[in-house]
Order: sequence, then structure tokens, then C-alpha cells
Amino acid sequence: MGAVEVHHVVTGPEDAPVVVLSNSMGADLRMWDGVVDALSEHFRVVRYDTRGHGRSPAAPGPYSMDDLADDVVALLDTLGVDKAHVVGLSLGGMMGMRLAARDPERVDRLVLLCTGAFLEAGPGYTERAAQVRAQGTGSVAEGVVSRWFTPAHLEQHPDVRAFHEAMCAATSAEGYAGSCEAIAAMDLRPDLPQIKAPTLAIAGEDDPATPPSYLREIADGVPDGRLVVVPDAAHLAAAQQPEAVAAAILEHLGVTS
Repeated sequence: MGAVEVHHVVTGPEDAPVVVLSNSMGADLRMWDGVVDALSEHFRVVRYDTRGHGRSPAAPGPYSMDDLADDVVALLDTLGVDKAHVVGLSLGGMMGMRLAARDPERVDRLVLLCTGAFLEAGPGYTERAAQVRAQGTGSVAEGVVSRWFTPAHLEQHPDVRAFHEAMCAATSAEGYAGSCEAIAAMDLRPDLPQIKAPTLAIAGEDDPATPPSYLREIADGVPDGRLVVVPDAAHLAAAQQPEAVAAAILEHLGVTS
């Protein structure tokens, strides 16, 4: 399967180092809205919609992490970027691990949020793919968003719940299902020792999908890894705690306050 030409938005100074932001499954590039301004002060920020998400086309699934990494390499080539910092959350982080291990010359520093190198719940993603193909992505949106944010945050911010459930429900069924199958087949643990990029693993303290132990495994498994745990944050930590997440990313990328 060839690379997909993904929808992307570029902000920040044209001559600054490049940071690529890769979204969670069921989200699109808007999930980074809370951190993009802070990052764009110092970097040329490239947000994109993973294939089958947002405004990017959905190739027929199943997908693999190599497919998703190929899309980012093609995007960097299109933009004339040889090497970039890569920041990925959940599915985006899985893609980032594969890209950094496979094509180390393309990744400068790596930030992995709320993700895992291997998910024991993998078979459940095959079942979710079948459900979404049969019933649409709207059938899982409420459950997905209930893991993205803490219950108290959703209760206090019904607009946040509505916005993100609509975002998830709008995701292509084939794009979501293909991504589920990529996660179900994934085991990136052998890749971790091959990652040369200095790596920051960011966990949401209250993340039920990829708890802090998953990020500890990554930080311990890469040669140059570090773990930060963000309090009062579930799976979409960059959306629930954007200031804390942006500060951690900037520090890892060498920006001093």
C-alpha cells in the first residue's frame, strides 16, 4: 500500500525547526488546539490528520504502523523537511515509535503521549473495527471520549464532551477500523532499543487506556528516555492539560523559559 497524501496545516516561523504533531485514533488535528500556539512561537509546527481521519482520505484497511509512518515520511518530503521533532499521542505515538526506530535519520527528538508499545487489549481492537464497519464510528464515540477526559472534566465541561464526540463520530469508519487493526497487530517493544532520538514519554495520571506504566515501559526501553506524569489528565492529556503538556514538550525540545 502506498503513502496517503494527508491533510495538514503549518504554523510558526518558516525558518524554525519543524515539529510534527500526530493525532490520536478518532481525533483530528484540532486535538492539538490547546498547545499549538505555544509551540508555534518557537517552531514550524506541522499538524496533520492521520489517514482516514479529519480531512485526510481513507485508504482501505487494515493499516500497519509502517503505513502510517510512510505517510509522515511522504509529508516531510512534500514539505522539503529532512528531519523533524515528532510528537504523537496514542496512535500518533505508536506511529512515532515505529518511524524513529525505522528511519532514525528523519527524527530529531521524540515526544510520546498517552501511548503504548504493546497493548494487551489488542484483540478488542479487532472487535471494535468490526463494530465500526457495521454500525459507524458514532457507535463508539461516547465510550471513546469517556476515556479521553476524566469524568469530572466531562461533567464540568459538557461543551468539551459534545465537541470531541462529534469529532470522533465524524471519523471515517474505514479509517477508524483500519487504525484499530494496526493497533491490534502492533508490538513495538523490539523497536524501543533501536530508537536513537532523545525521548520524552508523557502519561496522563488518570488515563484508563494507556496508564503511566505503559509510558514507563517506553521511557525505560529506549536508550535516552524520560517519563513525565501529568496530574488530572486522562487519555487526551494534550487537550485536558494543554499548558502542562506544552511546557513539558518545549522543555524536551530545548526551549528554556
